[in-house]
Amino acid sequence: MLDQIKIVKPTEIEKNSMAIITKELGDRTFPPLEEPIVKRCIHTSADFDYADNLVFSESAVEKALEAIRNGASIVTDTRMAASGVNKRRLAEFGGQVHCFMDHEDVAKEAKERGCTRAVVCMERGSKIEGPVIFAIGNAPTALIHLYELIREGKADPVLVIGVPVGFVNVIESKELFIGSEISHIIAKGRKGGSNIAAAICNALIYQA
Repeated sequence: MLDQIKIVKPTEIEKNSMAIITKELGDRTFPPLEEPIVKRCIHTSADFDYADNLVFSESAVEKALEAIRNGASIVTDTRMAASGVNKRRLAEFGGQVHCFMDHEDVAKEAKERGCTRAVVCMERGSKIEGPVIFAIGNAPTALIHLYELIREGKADPVLVIGVPVGFVNVIESKELFIGSEISHIIAKGRKGGSNIAAAICNALIYQA
């Protein structure tokens, strides 16, 4: 069995993977700015469902790219998502990644208020100056509260990446954004995750 495995150089793994993805997508086509995002989600997950379940609001990618070039911050709902974003490349544009979930004062405030840390984190993120992209890959509670903050005029993100994974309020939280005037990239259904949130952020950063 081992003699049937072809050794591939690390630098060629991603290139070869993308070639396989392109081949297996066959005749499927996507808008030029959306295609790298779809393919990176597939590359990250080995799940071709992302060719069908990603929803892009009008000009969402264009707005995000302009914001990144102008030093946008990215706010994530998990440390895992934050770790997966290419911070070095983002910093070349003057941007930073923020995740408040493991801050002690966030946990304390959430306990005192009787809410989740995700709620407090979205409020912290909404106070960051300059253009902000929210990337939600885990907590539907975060996505729901972010929607409320936007509706109340307390948050004005350039883009909302809504890809929480799971079963409780996951679909419902995503559907708040689909068809709304809020700029968004949403993964319909139950699928998603912190790795997908980071993948979408990186696909945007690499295009910028």
